[in-house]
Amino acid sequence: GVGAARAGNLTFMVGGVEQEFNAAKELLTCMGSNVIYCGEVGTGQAAKICNNMLLAISMIGTAEAMNLGIRF
Repeated sequence: GVGAARAGNLTFMVGGVEQEFNAAKELLTCMGSNVIYCGEVGTGQAAKICNNMLLAISMIGTAEAMNLGIRF
């Protein structure tokens, strides 16, 4: 989020040509503490989508548990 961006603690999941990733990695490390090469073009986006889906599932589970607890 915004706080991580300000602190330079973003995570970048990058797909593309590995040589190009290596050339850009130094710049990305100025903005993020985790820079991960995921493979060919599109794999970084796929990893990010999976990460977001897992986070959403966790948030839904937490909200449902809170709702159930309040109702009991």
